[in-house]
Amino acid sequence: MEISKRKILKSTTGVAAATLLSRILGLIRVRLEATVLGGGDLASGWLLAFAIPNLFRRLLGEGALGTALIPLVAQAEQEEGPARVRRELAVIFATLCVLLGAVVVLFGGGTWLLSEAAGRLNWEFFQTERMRLVLALLPVLMPYAFFICLSGAVGAVLNYSKVFVLPALGALLLNFFLIGGLVTWWFRFGAAGNAGLPRFLHQLALLVLAAGALQLLLLGVLLRVYGRFPDLRWGSFRDCSVLKRLWHLVLPGMIGGAALQVSFLVDRLLAVWLGSRAVPALSFVDRIIDVPIGIFALSLGTVLMAGMARTAASGNQEKLARDLVFWLRHVYFICIPMAAMVIFFHEPMLRLLCLGGNYTEEDLAAARLVAVFYGAGIPAFCSLKVILPAFYARRMMKLPLYSSLAAIAANIVLNLILMWPLAQGGIALATVLASMLNNTILLVMLRRQGFDLQPAGLAGSALRAAVAAGIAAAGLHFAYFALIGGAGGLSWFQEAAAFGLLSLAFVMAYFGLAAALRAPELRELAGILRRRGGAAG
Repeated sequence: MEISKRKILKSTTGVAAATLLSRILGLIRVRLEATVLGGGDLASGWLLAFAIPNLFRRLLGEGALGTALIPLVAQAEQEEGPARVRRELAVIFATLCVLLGAVVVLFGGGTWLLSEAAGRLNWEFFQTERMRLVLALLPVLMPYAFFICLSGAVGAVLNYSKVFVLPALGALLLNFFLIGGLVTWWFRFGAAGNAGLPRFLHQLALLVLAAGALQLLLLGVLLRVYGRFPDLRWGSFRDCSVLKRLWHLVLPGMIGGAALQVSFLVDRLLAVWLGSRAVPALSFVDRIIDVPIGIFALSLGTVLMAGMARTAASGNQEKLARDLVFWLRHVYFICIPMAAMVIFFHEPMLRLLCLGGNYTEEDLAAARLVAVFYGAGIPAFCSLKVILPAFYARRMMKLPLYSSLAAIAANIVLNLILMWPLAQGGIALATVLASMLNNTILLVMLRRQGFDLQPAGLAGSALRAAVAAGIAAAGLHFAYFALIGGAGGLSWFQEAAAFGLLSLAFVMAYFGLAAALRAPELRELAGILRRRGGAAG
């Protein structure tokens, strides 16, 4: 096994551990938001308002800006050294502050004007409780986009410096702040305080801003510690040529990597028309599905981007292709069983993570079909995080742009077709199909560029994982619901213990079947881990 793969796995494991902690806290937050806000108008307004600045986080904080910065930093350091990097970062960050400030003012001020106009003209759509909340909360929440996008840019620079875990830990702050606010409210007031929840949501929005500002401050300290802090002297701003190069990378890359994020936002905007339960159903399930995407695929993509940028700079396309195929096989090996787990066991999962407090059985019923379809899309969502670095590392931003535009258009059309017969489930299915289309187009483009993607090997890996996961999940589904389904009266902790045992049994069954099917990914992962253990020893 190549040393580079062991290093990638080591770095990925560290980022994944930090991300896992963040996602666990995120699931606790989902539970608290469902308990406090329920699955109706209040949750719909809060989640839709928060989705707007969160879109900028995913586009810039975790997306195009970071992926564009890494090859630029690599090029500047190779040509002229760290001093040039710090001068260019000064120009980039100063410009970014101005642009993000304009975005905040535009969206915040525009929302305030829309709210005033809607009140005076009595527009019926904006008079619903959920839309009134959106218009009231968005001006407060928009500055979070400023803080979190700058944090994403700083994190990308630290990632290139091989600092992965500490930036990933910064994401914990938002969950800590929101969990603290939600817990404090519920223990003080409980369901008796429902009348005061709209006012409480404004306080929660201020906690979001505090978390974003603190995260940016801490990452700025890390930049200085690792010698990457921008050189803010006036002389650094005489040469702004880096902005032109960044623009040509970021704009196509932002749209090119935006298909999934824009699809999720379009989902929620269209879901508003389906009633008060549609947006919470999509949002809560999305956050659950985001756990495997964040733990494995996003962590791997973050680390791969830095490694691929160095490989691309050396012009070794054959190695790029080998690495891409290797990690795509492992994405299928890990993510297909995750999909099977959600598809077969979404009912107990939703009951554990959402049901209770103000979240009712009717709210849960609205989320069932969403969970099935979003769960089925996990492999496609995760694969995209690994495929895109193969383009971005070579500074090829326009091809993902075209693919993304096709996927966004397909998602909108499919949404309008499927949302009426399948409600919010149809919206989730449209997003999954559009993501599969995006993956397919990108892989075809890579093959046409001469990448040997070994389609037979990829298909074999996916088929073995699907067979093993399907058999394990189907057998345990029958056993679990035969034993637990009719038990009734179980406490939350008993259900959690039962689901934990189920998850452990599924992992053991899946790996056992994968070994019986002689899955090479199992041997490869075991080999990497043995070498890591030997090196540590």
